[in-house]
Amino acid sequence: MNTVLTQELIRYNTLLVMMGEMLKNVQKALVGEVVMSEELEKMSVALFDNQVPSAWAEFGFLSLKPLASWIIDLNDRVDFLNKWIKGGPPATYWISGFFFPQAFFTGTLQNYARKHYIAIDELDFEFKMYDEILATEVTEKPEDGCFCFGMYLEGARWNSTTHYLDESKPKQLYTEVPLVWFLPKKNRKKPETGIYGCPVYKVLSRAGALSTTGHSTNYVLELELPSREVEEIWIRAGVAAFLSLRY
Repeated sequence: MNTVLTQELIRYNTLLVMMGEMLKNVQKALVGEVVMSEELEKMSVALFDNQVPSAWAEFGFLSLKPLASWIIDLNDRVDFLNKWIKGGPPATYWISGFFFPQAFFTGTLQNYARKHYIAIDELDFEFKMYDEILATEVTEKPEDGCFCFGMYLEGARWNSTTHYLDESKPKQLYTEVPLVWFLPKKNRKKPETGIYGCPVYKVLSRAGALSTTGHSTNYVLELELPSREVEEIWIRAGVAAFLSLRY
């Protein structure tokens, strides 16, 4: 987990330093202290239009938010990492706060593999939903795996009464996924019935490309949600989970 945290900090620090330098330069350019380059002009126009400058988006995390919401999201992510640094690994992880959540899940599997002397290739996640407790109410970490929150469902909702995936209520576009326990299991087989393999994406576009690490720039993993309906129902409805919305 220290490696995962360090990698996240490097990415965010690179973004923050670059933002600070560009903001100083554009302020100087506006008063004539430096030449207004094409890059600085595009940045100033984007700031005026409440859009994330392309230079920031290139170095930053994947997001569809306008600038105001993007800045709030960035501050929340930095606060999440600062609390981790000062207080140690949290009891629950805000999965939306990661630059690269796939690395976090790999790190969780590695911790379990080293602890129990199991090859990581033999491990996969089992998912347990905790809809009777909020993430803020959890004070202790699980013995194995991790508690995660911060995901949103589109096309369906989680019914905390029946503890199953259910149809969305009228005019309700997105709903929160309850706290999930990601528990590593050896040689686990996916259940053939009673679940929906819900794809999890970073943003609503659902489109991505393979990065140099071999992971998608948008797709994260498949989350198994308990369901009384056959999977085909939810597949036709386009049900998916996301780490970030448009606002």
